[in-house]
Amino acid sequence: MRLKIDHTTVYRFETPVVYGLQQLRKTPKSSYNQSVLGWDTRIDGGRKEVMFEDHHHNTTELISFDPNITELSVSSAGEVEITDNAGILGPHHGMTPLWLYQMNTSLTEAGPGTRALVKGMTADAGISELHDLSDRIRSQVSYTLGASSPNWSAEDAIAAGQGVCQDHTHIMLACARALKLPARYASGYLMLNETTIQDAMHAWAEVHVEGLGWVGFDVSNGVSPDTRYVRVATGLDYSDAAPITGTRIGGVNEELHVSIHVVQQ
Repeated sequence: MRLKIDHTTVYRFETPVVYGLQQLRKTPKSSYNQSVLGWDTRIDGGRKEVMFEDHHHNTTELISFDPNITELSVSSAGEVEITDNAGILGPHHGMTPLWLYQMNTSLTEAGPGTRALVKGMTADAGISELHDLSDRIRSQVSYTLGASSPNWSAEDAIAAGQGVCQDHTHIMLACARALKLPARYASGYLMLNETTIQDAMHAWAEVHVEGLGWVGFDVSNGVSPDTRYVRVATGLDYSDAAPITGTRIGGVNEELHVSIHVVQQ
């Protein structure tokens, strides 16, 4: 399947920004089951300083703000060809060691809620057991838009009994790592059936399964990623794969507007 994606992020500030830098992780790459046919990012109110690949192999662009701006626009667009692999990506590759993805972070630290979810499971859990785990997470933590805070941990979401795709992914990572399974956070684009307009990127988990390699699990939708999914960035948690992170001096009272269009070509 060929997907066309347009992703625009606009920041508006009540007072001018004196200085600012941002890292963008909005560019998919040709790997595993996807081929990027074309991709371009345009900046209004700033400029690209450098593009590089980070230690998780994410294509990352560093941009600077123009002096004294009150609006910054970042627009990315392109086409990606996806082949169906039933969510199985295959062997780990690259310089980053596989054991790194067994490490917990403050967002994926296992606590009582996590241990209850994996009770009775072992490190040799296969795809069937991991899908069952995904179902348990979704049944105990309902998907509720706007229900969580961006800094919620896996345990916070379990205790609240609700969350969004970011929370579901952090819980799956906490559970997998509690079983000593390498697991990573994946962010990207998802073509929805009911609308072509979205206001946020999607997130899912990837767990390394013996004999198969990396396998994707979208807890929020109860499926493994298929041809509707475009992988963009991965990491230990959301902070490694966030589409935009950065810092600035000045620019008070920020307003953020995000528009994402994903359609089949």
